[in-house]
Amino acid sequence: MGALSHLKILDLSRVLAGPWAAQLLADLGAEVIKVERPEVGDDTRTWGPPFLHDRDGEPTRDAAYFLCTNRNKRSVTIDITTEEGQALVRDLAGQADVLIENYKLGGLAQYGLDHASLHALYPRLVYCSITGFGHTGPYAPRAGYDFLVQGMGGLMSVTGRADGEEGAGPLKVGVAVTDILTGLYAANAIQAALAHRDRTGEGQHIDLALLDVAVACMANQAMNQLYGATPKRLGNGHPNVVPYQDFPTADGDVIIAVGNDGQFARLCGVLGHPEWAGDARFSTNKSRQANRVELVRLLRTETLQRSTADWVSAMEAADVPCGPINTLAQVFEDPQVQARGMRVQVEHASAGSIPLVANPIKFSATPVDYRHAPPTLGQDTDAVLRDTLGLDAARIAALRANKVI
Repeated sequence: MGALSHLKILDLSRVLAGPWAAQLLADLGAEVIKVERPEVGDDTRTWGPPFLHDRDGEPTRDAAYFLCTNRNKRSVTIDITTEEGQALVRDLAGQADVLIENYKLGGLAQYGLDHASLHALYPRLVYCSITGFGHTGPYAPRAGYDFLVQGMGGLMSVTGRADGEEGAGPLKVGVAVTDILTGLYAANAIQAALAHRDRTGEGQHIDLALLDVAVACMANQAMNQLYGATPKRLGNGHPNVVPYQDFPTADGDVIIAVGNDGQFARLCGVLGHPEWAGDARFSTNKSRQANRVELVRLLRTETLQRSTADWVSAMEAADVPCGPINTLAQVFEDPQVQARGMRVQVEHASAGSIPLVANPIKFSATPVDYRHAPPTLGQDTDAVLRDTLGLDAARIAALRANKVI
């Protein structure tokens, strides 16, 4: 039994932020019912290639993107533009502890599925809304996407090569990180709201915006700005710590992440220049920051002399934090990643055993359970309507004939 096996979640969200939150709660044991559009489903089902292949090696209609964020869920297809479909979703909400949605501001009000409407019926329901810009403020009506928010929230202003370098300019992160972070914030907020409900009996509305999360997660860079130091793009360099970046080697690159003066002194010894540790230009992090350009030039001259593997071996032996820059293929071949079980196999309805990326949380008493592969579209419609809402076969058949489900 998972830690949250007592909870039921109704997932009306699509794409990434909302589904990521719902998947995390599902991994922790919650029962999650994902409501999708008939025949179409979640947008990300079509976001390929690559697509999942069935047992015969033929591509299915489900993209790998969809698989990354919808395990441990049951898929129900309901047309919420119909009155009967709206009634079904309201009934499912009445059985749920939490509802997650990421429609544009006001998008569900026309169907009577907004927070105000459902709160009047089910005051214990925790209702989590995820939008680009929140439910207040001048941007509230706008659609928001991760790429836009990475730019608007400041992340791209500090990501990319520095001005004056080849290839300079702002860059987005290689995954939709503000979506992922919003999903993580949502899962935390939901559990806090449930704790409040346990004490008071009252549910509440959670208003989460990608832009808010992006600003909050600028962390030390945001504080640097508030305290008078406008952050700039530094490539892979760190704004506050030096040396803390990639360096070229004889056959590739190595990351050196020195966090204190002792580590720097050991690094200097590995590089064959112990005198650098006593040089007034480099002896403290403050002085290394002031002389970043010269220090990085000296370090690069030395790191080019040996291979990445040689440097990693030597630096690890001296307790200097370092590592290679792996491709994703190398990531899943890494012995530490394998030892931690970060790739799992689950049984899929049409494809047989398929690989997924594991949840990173390791519990001692309530381990994550991979109960269900990401569902095919509408895979569980009949079972959920029968078992959760008590509808008989004739009623389900009539709903299907009327294209409600």
